[in-house]
Amino acid sequence: MPTIGNITLPEFPLLLAPMEDVSDPPFRAVCKQNGADLMYSEFISSEGLIRDAIKSRKKLDFTEEERPFGIQIFGGDEEAMAMSARICETVNPDLVDINFGCPVKKVVTKGAGAGVLKDIDLMIRLTESVVKSTRLPVTVKTRLGWDERTKNIEEVAERLQDIGIKALTIHGRTRCQLYKGEADWTLIGKIKNNPRIHIPIFGNGDIDSAQKALEYKDRYGIDGIMIGRAAIGYPWIFREIKHYLKTGLLLPAPTLEERLDVCRTHLRRSIEWKGSVVGINEMRRHYTNYLKGLPGIKEFRYRLVTLTNHQEIESVLDEINEKYINYTFDHLPIQLVNYHEKHERCSINIE
Repeated sequence: MPTIGNITLPEFPLLLAPMEDVSDPPFRAVCKQNGADLMYSEFISSEGLIRDAIKSRKKLDFTEEERPFGIQIFGGDEEAMAMSARICETVNPDLVDINFGCPVKKVVTKGAGAGVLKDIDLMIRLTESVVKSTRLPVTVKTRLGWDERTKNIEEVAERLQDIGIKALTIHGRTRCQLYKGEADWTLIGKIKNNPRIHIPIFGNGDIDSAQKALEYKDRYGIDGIMIGRAAIGYPWIFREIKHYLKTGLLLPAPTLEERLDVCRTHLRRSIEWKGSVVGINEMRRHYTNYLKGLPGIKEFRYRLVTLTNHQEIESVLDEINEKYINYTFDHLPIQLVNYHEKHERCSINIE
């Protein structure tokens, strides 16, 4: 079983990716209930933490039920990264993760996230500053490289391991790809099978079904999988993968009752944690997948994403339950959300 410092994970763990404005405590709670083994905060600016920015500090919140839990930070200054890691340590997470994968322009232009892929020596210095500043295990999430010509992840993996990181998650795209095209796991598998590498290697990118999870596990030999976009509005992806890996059989698709129950729980927790306005607004990205497969659902979905009152939204969910009460779901391909750079929500990357 993979270990990260003193954290022992289940055999072939499933990780929930940090996603800005998505993987908050309400979302993480429903994913944990459905089988996620390790999850992270939304990504947090090191400078924001040091300035005591309210939004950044709030992202440190987590509950005991979420453990093992990591806080993810990003930045381009060694001193700021070290200081922010020490701030993270005060809330007692299980690990600190460093984001070298976010491709969003406003992050990259500040020399952070995937922008650091242009300067591997800087990446090593930033990581070493965090490793030396905290007693917690430090992990890293990154991409294959900046572009097709600079896929330097093999060098990166060895150098990061040498300075003391305890696990590495690799998204199978370059920064220039953003989230377009198909993720390439070939190099991820090559790193996992490098005899010099002894830390856990987790793969990330395009896992949207139990069948694909098993295929990539067997083909590339990785220690576990990180799932992001496929879990938005569909937290059952974790339990489905676990069941399929164990039995070779697909679980039945979640029933309408299950979908609506989880949707309501998610909505209520979101309002409790962020307040009515923000909580309701940020739930809107989840409804499509919660209700995916229901025929003629467009009108209901439109109402759900335009209403601003909790009770009115609950009433729409009641109407959906009444109309589709006898509907039986089939497994449908999960539509991975496309994030375009001009409005992209990124954390370790939104995958």
